[in-house]
Amino acid sequence: MNAAAFENRRFRAIWISDVHLGTRGCQAEMLLDFLKHTESDYLYLVGDIIDGWRMKRAWYWKQTHNDVVQKLLRKARKGTRLIYIPGNHDENFRDFCGHRFGNMAVLCQARHTTADGRRFLVLHGDQFDGVIKYAKWLAFLGDGAYNLALSLNNGFNWLRRKLGFSYWSLSAYLKHKVKNAVEYISRFEDAVVAEARRQGVDGVICGHIHSAEIRTFDDLLYCNDGDWVESCTALVEHADGRLEILRWAELRGGAIIDEIRGRSATGTAAPRLASPIARLTAALRPNAVAR
Repeated sequence: MNAAAFENRRFRAIWISDVHLGTRGCQAEMLLDFLKHTESDYLYLVGDIIDGWRMKRAWYWKQTHNDVVQKLLRKARKGTRLIYIPGNHDENFRDFCGHRFGNMAVLCQARHTTADGRRFLVLHGDQFDGVIKYAKWLAFLGDGAYNLALSLNNGFNWLRRKLGFSYWSLSAYLKHKVKNAVEYISRFEDAVVAEARRQGVDGVICGHIHSAEIRTFDDLLYCNDGDWVESCTALVEHADGRLEILRWAELRGGAIIDEIRGRSATGTAAPRLASPIARLTAALRPNAVAR
């Protein structure tokens, strides 16, 4: 499927996670382009949308990060059913689990039934990460090293853009070449699948490990929607219930680079930055709860 096919493309459901707004590694331009070219009846935000861990240490918020929040809330106002499942990096929003705010619901986990009748458990997945569960201090330490890798990734892709090449994730490539990382992903997948099997569903959809995948485990389908700092991927459900991973950097990367260059050439000024998380926090105020 080529990039042109995504002009105003509508899906039954879309899952995105691990956006990490508030960090330098966030590929907000890529995500905005994805949100611009797609519509859906259901849009699941499967955790780590805003990176509270990093923002506690250092404030970083670009206009594009603000635009992502506004775009998501605009979709909800126009009728998209927005389901927000907080992860470990935006865990403060778990205080709102079980509440509905207009056309947006905040849940710790959700159930989704596809058009062909399959039932899926939807969760972020950090509760099945042994490091997060039993040694959170180590997770914070690892987060610093990971952000260093993402900084190298940004520099690498800046050079690729200058040379006319499309986006390619150096950090994702290195991660999948490290034996311990591969073993960690395998253990995580096994744990998530075991929980889905315990709950008696047909499959599970999660995020957390930044590794997009659709894989069958015996009688159960495991789906991971990936991330928007390394792979720039989303999981989508077509009208007939078929699930597919969209790798947006591969589909639209070159076109996005051309658009950015075009804006730079014309000297278009960036719009004034609004209060960064004001719209999201306003949507989560108690008086916004729909009756």
